Amino acid sequence: MTLSFDVQLSDRARTAAERDQILAAPGFGQHFTDHMISIDFTEELGWHNARLEPYGPLTLDPATSVFHYAQELFEGLKAYRQSNGSIVAFRPYANAARFNKSCARMAMPEVPEETFVEALELLVQTDRDWVPTTEGHSLYLRPFIIATQVGLGVNYPSKQYRFMVIASPAASYFAGGIKPVSVWLSTEYTRAAPGGTGAAKCGGNYAAAFVAQRQAVEQGCDQVVWLDSNEHRYVEEMGGMNLFFVFGNKLMTPSLTGTLLPGITRDSILNLAAELGLEAEEGRLSIEEWQAGCESGELTEVFACGTAAVVTPVGTVKGADRAWVVGDGTPGEVTMRVREELLGIQYGTRPDHHSWVHKIA
Repeated sequence: MTLSFDVQLSDRARTAAERDQILAAPGFGQHFTDHMISIDFTEELGWHNARLEPYGPLTLDPATSVFHYAQELFEGLKAYRQSNGSIVAFRPYANAARFNKSCARMAMPEVPEETFVEALELLVQTDRDWVPTTEGHSLYLRPFIIATQVGLGVNYPSKQYRFMVIASPAASYFAGGIKPVSVWLSTEYTRAAPGGTGAAKCGGNYAAAFVAQRQAVEQGCDQVVWLDSNEHRYVEEMGGMNLFFVFGNKLMTPSLTGTLLPGITRDSILNLAAELGLEAEEGRLSIEEWQAGCESGELTEVFACGTAAVVTPVGTVKGADRAWVVGDGTPGEVTMRVREELLGIQYGTRPDHHSWVHKIA
């Protein structure tokens, strides 16, 4: 399927001086480029009315389905300016495939992978001056889909949708260097249960997580760690990121059971492990095993991974009845080696043996 995009360039685009001021300190998700992508869907026409248009507000009826039944989902990936000046994305077809798996779970129409990637390419090519040149900075891309049918009937999914892509320049996630995070073990709240939407990247997962994240902060921690819904003993995710446990020369990450998000960064690390001289496996780890492994020295490092931060070391763990330190509380050698390898591939300073880098401009 190939769509022809109607292109309407903004007559209110920021000047080079205004753009440079934003790019000097973009933060994360605070500023947006001059354009956005929109594509509509109806059962009669399928995907149609593809357009690149000026970034701006949406006009939606108060009875639009997404407001009432939360039928929506999103993806997140980045465009990088490599050392040779080219602009690339990291594994965009993997994001497209995961997006469509989420669509299937949420009873929404799939977006053809080629259309998904073409939309990213068109937006980045149009707003290429927004891709930062500062080391460690990138252009964060947010594709998403919402149900746009008007009406309050709850018996069936919407018959109309809109797929969109917006972009936001992003600074390095770690201002001032890599700092291990402290985590809170949530035994009161559950992120997802078998048969639920844990493997789909839908906003409801994040909204339901806010109360536990707030609790983590109240307990003096940076992030929440989610446990299984049945026994509240087995580790699943950290906030919106996958977790890896380092046992000397071996990496272990919780298995995908339908309650975890199948992270693109997670999958990349599993594939890179052998090249870094590491063993990698998927499995199950209880909080008791986590604590005992750290206290015995068998479990040497823990890190989380995701698009925004790439790799985040975990330094301390706290629960209602326990607390411990991971290693010596500082970023470990394996954690930093994995992080540097991923960043090197993304920014073009290390070889891309897996053909993960997709050139955009």
